Amino acid sequence: MTGTDDAVSDDALYVLTAILLTPAQFPSVLGDDYPAACAALGLEPYAEGYGLVLGQDSDGARWTVVVDDVSLVAVAIASWDCGMEYDLSPDDGSVVCALPGWPLAVAVAAPGVPAPHDPEPDPEADGENPAPLSPPDTEVWGPAQRRLGADAIASQWAAWREQMDDAAAVSEGSETTAPATEAAGPDPTPDDGTPQQPAPGPHPGVRRALAEARGYLDDPPPPGRIRSSFAPGDARMIRADGPGWSMVARTDDIAFLLLDEVPGEILPVRRGPELPGLLTALDAIAVRPS
Repeated sequence: MTGTDDAVSDDALYVLTAILLTPAQFPSVLGDDYPAACAALGLEPYAEGYGLVLGQDSDGARWTVVVDDVSLVAVAIASWDCGMEYDLSPDDGSVVCALPGWPLAVAVAAPGVPAPHDPEPDPEADGENPAPLSPPDTEVWGPAQRRLGADAIASQWAAWREQMDDAAAVSEGSETTAPATEAAGPDPTPDDGTPQQPAPGPHPGVRRALAEARGYLDDPPPPGRIRSSFAPGDARMIRADGPGWSMVARTDDIAFLLLDEVPGEILPVRRGPELPGLLTALDAIAVRPS
């Protein structure tokens, strides 16, 4: 495909992958909700959303091309997920803009061109070139890493759930945290194989996050702050974010919380008497994929 933005000129873009940017599905690394994710890219939060096409030009430079043909990008992603080939080539009229860099790490590169790198600044931009997009630093902990951690749990729910001690995490009772596990992977044991010691009690940030999540029921947050997606059986997967916290949960199971103030830890929340109703209520106001 080629972009119509001046920064891309008429150079071909070798497409590597694509991402949806809609109220129901957007890169969480960009923000807690859809308007925040759009703002991070300098876009208006149109309800229809966008598609983000990530690729390289003939010099190997990284580009993120924003298109308004969401259906085309969705079909391409669905095809790739099924292992099918799909030539994603949006026409020039659907290109909204082209941004230097990639907001997420991409593990592949276009063959026959130089290695991926940020494009050189446009000399005709009078120093007003936007800073290249870049994935978050995985060596530090902050809001972006916290949201990415929650996304990883949602995509690998079964693996994380299997690590939980049912007696500690799912026993009936009030909502509280079970032993914390590391966010880097599904194995909750240190290198020597011994289990981590249980946390001394619920972290105060857990109750604060749950209270703020309940507050969404009376004061609905911006679109995308709560999202609901399919889960096995009749359950739904809930993803919710707030100031300093991220939640991932299944409506028929427990919840996991990640907090900015507890770097790298995952705090499971018991099913208890109150969590089921909260998750059901959040699902009722959540944005769902069309």
